[in-house]
Amino acid sequence: MMKPLFGLVGSIALALGVFTAAPAAAGPVQCVTFARAYSGIDLHGNAATWWGQANGRYEQGSAPRVGGVLVFKATGAMRVGHVATVSAIVSPREIRVTHANWSPVDGHRGQVESDVAVIDTSTAGDWSQVRVWYAPIGDLGRRDYPVYGFIYGDHATAPATAVAVAAIEAMPVELAGL
Repeated sequence: MMKPLFGLVGSIALALGVFTAAPAAAGPVQCVTFARAYSGIDLHGNAATWWGQANGRYEQGSAPRVGGVLVFKATGAMRVGHVATVSAIVSPREIRVTHANWSPVDGHRGQVESDVAVIDTSTAGDWSQVRVWYAPIGDLGRRDYPVYGFIYGDHATAPATAVAVAAIEAMPVELAGL
């Protein structure tokens, strides 16, 4: 029951423009701020640190689940990693994610993109490497990214709606676009 309620909160926040980018001077919405509010997974710090932080706090695995967070490893091109929330499972090797600060949208970074394609490009089919939709080219990006796996929210200890509302309310006005 919590997942649909949380999805509703996230959808309402998106519809109301809570996660749209603020004017350039205010700064972009970061992937971690968005993923924390949208998924209810209460982790902080750079995206690449989420995997280690989740140990013992949240269930982790290599299979996508709607509402789970895909955690990207840090790389030379992406020094702090990235996190994206799974919004749909299309097939065993394709999902949709909703995330922030990936593609520049209308020339600006820090935007939220909903339901973009992510495919598993690992040779073993284990979701250890992915390719992500990139808006400027209108297709999957040209680069594969290593990932740790998925973190699954534990809404039994923290109701998702309360977590989402608290995270949204805690966002600085500049980042929330209010």
